[in-house]
Amino acid sequence: MSLTLGPLTVPVPVVLAPMAGITNAAYRRLCAEQGAGLYVCEMITSRGLVERDTTTLKMLVFDELETIRSVQLYGTDPAYVGKATEILCAEYGVHHVDLNFGCPVPKVTRKGGGGALPWKRGLLADILAAAVAAAEPYGVPVTMKTRKGLDEDHLTYLDAGRIAQETGISAIALHGRTVAQSYSGRADWDAIGRLVEHVDIPVLGNGDIWEAGDAVRMVEQTGAVGVVVGRGCLGRPWLFRDLARAFTTPSVELVETTAPTLPTLGEVRTMMRRHAELLSEHMGEERGCTEFRKHVSWYLKGFRAGGELRHSLALVDSLATLDTLLDALDPDEPFPVSELGAPRGRQGTPRERVVLPEGWLDDTDGTSLHLTEDASETTGG
Repeated sequence: MSLTLGPLTVPVPVVLAPMAGITNAAYRRLCAEQGAGLYVCEMITSRGLVERDTTTLKMLVFDELETIRSVQLYGTDPAYVGKATEILCAEYGVHHVDLNFGCPVPKVTRKGGGGALPWKRGLLADILAAAVAAAEPYGVPVTMKTRKGLDEDHLTYLDAGRIAQETGISAIALHGRTVAQSYSGRADWDAIGRLVEHVDIPVLGNGDIWEAGDAVRMVEQTGAVGVVVGRGCLGRPWLFRDLARAFTTPSVELVETTAPTLPTLGEVRTMMRRHAELLSEHMGEERGCTEFRKHVSWYLKGFRAGGELRHSLALVDSLATLDTLLDALDPDEPFPVSELGAPRGRQGTPRERVVLPEGWLDDTDGTSLHLTEDASETTGG
C-alpha cells in the first residue's frame, strides 16, 4: 500500500507530522532509518522564508540521505505563501509542500492563522491557489493539514476539503479534533470518514495513532489513504518500523504484523545514542546534546530508570557523558507494556473559547483581510 500525492509516490502511506523543535533533519533521518514514509520538516513561516529570516533558514536543513524533501509552511498572506512555495521549489529542491491550517496555539489563532484561518473560506482559497500556482511549474504537489473547525459549533473541515479540491490541492490531512480541543480528549475518526466521502482528493487521517494497529484501524474505518503520525512517535522512532510492516503486509497477516515492537531498555539506549549522534552531526556536539535532552523523558517513559540518572541524562552536554550515563541503564529491562497505546506528549485540557482576532466570526470570506505573521514563528500544528 503506497501513497500518491500528485506526481510523488511514497512507498508507505505514513507521514511524520511536523513538530516544532522535534522533526529536524536528525530526527527525520532517525525515523526514516526505521521505515519508508514521508518525513516532514519542522513548520516554517512563509514570511520568514521570503524575508530570509536567519532562524527560518537554519531550520531548512536536510540530511544527505533525505531523498524526498518535504516542508510544511505556515502563512496568512497569499502573496507570501506563493513566494515562499516558489523559493522552496526553486532554491531548496523540495519535493512536497504542506500548508498548516491546524495549529491550535493561541498566539497563532489570535492572528487568524493556523486552525483559525479556514473559517475565512475566501482567504483560504486564495492561499491554496497561490501555493499551487507557484509549485506547478516544478511539478511539486501541495497538500494541506487542518482540523475539524474552531469548535463543535464552528466546523470548517468539509468546506476546507471542497476548497482544497477546487484549488488543485493534492491531498488533505484532517486532525480529528477542533482547535478548542487542542490535544485533549479523543480524535473524531468519524469526521475523517465524512471528509473522505465529501471529496475526491486523497484524505489522510491524523489523531490518536499510538501503535501500528491504530493506523490500520483508522484507514479501515475511515477510508483514508494513509495516516499522519505526530506525538505517537515521541521517544519511539521504531513506531515507523511497525507502521511500514503493517502497511506492506497482506491483509490476512495483519493481526500478526500490527503487533507492536517491544524493545528492551538496551535497545532503547542504542536508539538514544543514535539520536544524539545524528543531532551532533547536524548541529555540532554541544548543541546536539542540548537538543537531545528534551527527548530523554519520552524514551524512558515507563522504564524503572532512577530519578537521579534521568536528571543527569536531561543535563547531558557531551556524547562521552551520554555514553557513561547510558551504560548505567539495565539493558535487559523489558519494555513497559503499560505504555502501549497510551497518549504521549502534550495533551492539556480543552479551551472554553478559541482566541481569535476581533470580529473574526462576523463573516466567512476574509479576502480583504491583511493579517500579520511573525517572520520567525516556529509553533507546531
